[in-house]
Parts: sequence; structure tokens; C-alpha cells
Amino acid sequence: MPAAANHLFKALADPTRRAIFERLTRDGEQTVHSLTDRAGVSQPAVSKHLVVLKRAKLVRHRREGRETHYSAQPQALTPLIDWMSFYGAFWRDHIDRLENLLNRMDK
Repeated sequence: MPAAANHLFKALADPTRRAIFERLTRDGEQTVHSLTDRAGVSQPAVSKHLVVLKRAKLVRHRREGRETHYSAQPQALTPLIDWMSFYGAFWRDHIDRLENLLNRMDK
């Protein structure tokens, strides 16, 4: 598995990080304060989750005055999508071969 996919799996393994990423994807750019209000965890915890998401390139930030704004980077999911596509094709092929074998056995 590519290193990028490993970072994505680790970053998205935590339900709070997934929720933050989904919220940013759905609702657009948010401040840390706004994310904290609905995250159900403290501001320091949200900040730590955002660091992990930034490391995985799932979010980016920009400073505006004293506030930091975060936005989702869904294109960063590409290595994960590629990995899943590979295994989707792998299992489809194996199931097709099993189906062919079972059909031959029935004859």
C-alpha cells in the first residue's frame, strides 16, 4: 500500500477526524472555533485532529487576522480511491472466476 494511503487510513480511522473532514467537505471553510462548537471535544483536541488531517493533506489552512480557517481537500483521497479500485477489480475478477467454476461444475 502506498505511504499516502497509509496516512489517509490513519487520519480517517478516528471518528472525530472523519466528522471534521466531512463537515469541512459538506459545509466549506470553517474556523477552529466553529469546528469546536460542533465537534463534541475541546478546542485543543480539535487542533490536534486538524494537525493529523493536515499531515495527510486532507485539509489546508489559512490565517486571517487572529483566526485560522480550514478547508477540506477531497482530492487528497485519490490514493485511497485508487487502492480501493484496485481491490474492487481484484475481488470482481475472483468472484467471476468462482462463478465460472461453479457453472462448469453444474454441467
